[in-house]
Amino acid sequence: LKVIAIDEQLRVIYEDNVHFDKDLPEFKTQGGVYIHSDRLTVTSPVLMWVKALDMILEKMKSSGFNFSQVRALSGAGQQHGSVYWKKGSIQILKSASSELPLHQSLKGCFSVSDSPIWMDSSTASQCRALEKAVGGAQHLASVTGSRAYERFTGNQIAKIYSQNPEVYKQTERISLVSSFAASLFLGAYAPIDYSDGSGMNLLQIWEKAWSKPCLDACAPGLEERLGCPVPSHSVLGPISPYYSQRYGFSPDCKIVAFTGDNPASLAGMRLQEGDIAISLGTSDTLFLWIQEPTPALEGHILCNPVDSQTYMALLCFKNGSLMRERIRDDCASGSWDEFSKALSSTVAGNSGNLGFYFDVMEIIPEAVGIHRFNRDNQKVVSRFPKEVEIRALIEGQFMAKRIHAEKLGYKVCK
Repeated sequence: LKVIAIDEQLRVIYEDNVHFDKDLPEFKTQGGVYIHSDRLTVTSPVLMWVKALDMILEKMKSSGFNFSQVRALSGAGQQHGSVYWKKGSIQILKSASSELPLHQSLKGCFSVSDSPIWMDSSTASQCRALEKAVGGAQHLASVTGSRAYERFTGNQIAKIYSQNPEVYKQTERISLVSSFAASLFLGAYAPIDYSDGSGMNLLQIWEKAWSKPCLDACAPGLEERLGCPVPSHSVLGPISPYYSQRYGFSPDCKIVAFTGDNPASLAGMRLQEGDIAISLGTSDTLFLWIQEPTPALEGHILCNPVDSQTYMALLCFKNGSLMRERIRDDCASGSWDEFSKALSSTVAGNSGNLGFYFDVMEIIPEAVGIHRFNRDNQKVVSRFPKEVEIRALIEGQFMAKRIHAEKLGYKVCK
């Protein structure tokens, strides 16, 4: 959990973090999560998140941070995680005593104590059922922006309903991690925003309303448990009196809707139409501002958090830096400097030599293995010379990103 405070010039005046494994060892998480015995189910304890919030605010208080100067507060949460509030919890949330840390007041408020998160891949059967119920994977993508994905919230809710109908019956509200965090500050159930909501397989991205066929395919009475979605930049209301009394926040401090981490990145990088951003991590993520998307079976279309009338596209490539590191080790003695020199020594276009490198099964496209082609478009089995191999990898990775971005409606501006 991270906090950052900025002034009106966007200068950082305070930042800190709480590390789940290290600072909250009593929850016994690894990487902030529990990986279950089936290796498919991955969850996080909800109370750990609440206790982390208590902890970070206490750290700020003891450092002398002046909460009364905070005019507005917003945040981002990991996409696709979900939180299940037990019946009657709204009253406890509204009337929490400022004498107690929040996690003590809320400890009995969750019908599901361990939240399914973005790493969970245990809902394959629910995904198949959802796609079948609405007329196929492409139709689902056309309505909600994505085909059915195992981590997406609709499928997670369907699993909880089918395996524990009594638990679902005891649930009065379902939040995303983002709207859950906003709820803690609001002292009331915060609505789900359009942008994070479009990562659920439940929101009609064009109409900005829940899709009844999708809801019905997942669980009964779902619409009332989700509440009405709102634009991502909505002011939800003033901060809960709990925070004014306990930490000295001004009662006028506004809570702005929280959103998902990927939409927040688009907003934070100030992307505009025609811009494209690429995060080069273990997996590579590409996201862009898009006016007229064409949802496909690969990638995701989300509502734009900055402009509710436009969209953002998101593509994830599993063979990212791990693949670059392997070629660096094989062809540049493990040195990025040597890797860069080799790349600079070859010409753009690589004299027609091209490669697609997938050590593990890629998401986009669904492919594995090393595929090399020479200038005559013939498949080459043997390795390229080291410097040609390095450029083939880099150009192949970026060419794939452009091709799949264009499939989703991205136009390269001339």
